[in-house]
Amino acid sequence: MKTLKALTLILFIAIGTQVKATDNAVISPMIKAYLGIKDALVTDNSKAANAQAKAFTDAIKAVDVTKLDATQKAAWTKYAEKLRFNGDHISESTDLAHQREHFQKLSDDMYALVKNMKAADVTLYRQYCPMKKAYWLSQSEKIANPYYGKAMDECGEVKEKIKATK
Repeated sequence: MKTLKALTLILFIAIGTQVKATDNAVISPMIKAYLGIKDALVTDNSKAANAQAKAFTDAIKAVDVTKLDATQKAAWTKYAEKLRFNGDHISESTDLAHQREHFQKLSDDMYALVKNMKAADVTLYRQYCPMKKAYWLSQSEKIANPYYGKAMDECGEVKEKIKATK
């Protein structure tokens, strides 16, 4: 009897771990493309920002909402359209200032989505530029400022560490 209970418990834990891994995979392509946009803006590369923003909006369209729990669906419903809107603007513009303006909004909504969904498959750092008064997410603690690019790439500080929820 104890063996059956132990096996049942192990099965539930294994299933729970698989569900969590699936949840992480749902927005993983979005996170990867978001980080690509950030990296492109850090190097003042508007064309790379275009391409990464296109990948970002494609990743939004590919999200399988059926794999989300109720809390995650609520967060997705609240932020998906805003994320798509700003991703589209970045992908359609070659003006770095315009791309950065939309990246600021994209970053705020991406942070909120990741926090509410609790489904980041990588550790992220929320960073802040005091001159721009704007935040962004990074996969590294090292500051690489997407708002000022090469002109002031080290301006900023880490404000929060968002641990991966693997």
